Amino acid sequence: MKIAIIIVSIIALALVGVSLYLLSAGKQTREELLAKISGLEEQKSMLALELESRVAEVSQEKESEIERLKGTYETLVADMKNEIDQGQIKITQLADRLSVSMVDKILFPSGEAEITPEGLEILDRVGTVLKKAEDKVIRVEGHTDNVPIHPNLQKKFPTNWELSVARATNVVRFLQDKVGIEGKRLQVIGMSEYSPVASNATAEGRSQNRRIEITLLPQAAPEPAK
Repeated sequence: MKIAIIIVSIIALALVGVSLYLLSAGKQTREELLAKISGLEEQKSMLALELESRVAEVSQEKESEIERLKGTYETLVADMKNEIDQGQIKITQLADRLSVSMVDKILFPSGEAEITPEGLEILDRVGTVLKKAEDKVIRVEGHTDNVPIHPNLQKKFPTNWELSVARATNVVRFLQDKVGIEGKRLQVIGMSEYSPVASNATAEGRSQNRRIEITLLPQAAPEPAK
């Protein structure tokens, strides 16, 4: 689509240049150039129609994508109603992105990265729904509060960086190994304490910041062949 816009712009500039040249050209030359202008005008019109059609097509594709994601959102909200009502899970949709945020206490013991049996059951339910969104990338982010790792755990997790990455990695491995989501669709990111959603000054805020976020994202467009 960008190429079509560039071509239309080039043709428009060419038409301006030819028109200026006509002012100083002889009769025969003017007739030849007028024929060329007619051809350029026709090309410009055809490209403009093609561009308009492509824009409409892309818009329709985006609307269909958002509508499909809405179905995923509604299924998750229905399946996770109890956890949502208890404030353990938050599900949001913004255009073509969907996010599932889970507080750490429903997935992990305090200061640990191994998922609890209850957490595995919740991840299985969430993952089964997300697996069906085959045209989406699934990004798993680990987040912590700003409280330093307890000295007794620092050999295993020296800082919140290691803890956030380990938790996100374990979630991704479960989604791949047990739920059966393709590895190429999965991404792992450890955010440590640096992307809070609440103040770390209160216990309630710190509890909200200790979380796993699973986000459905549009797949990146393939690189053009070189």
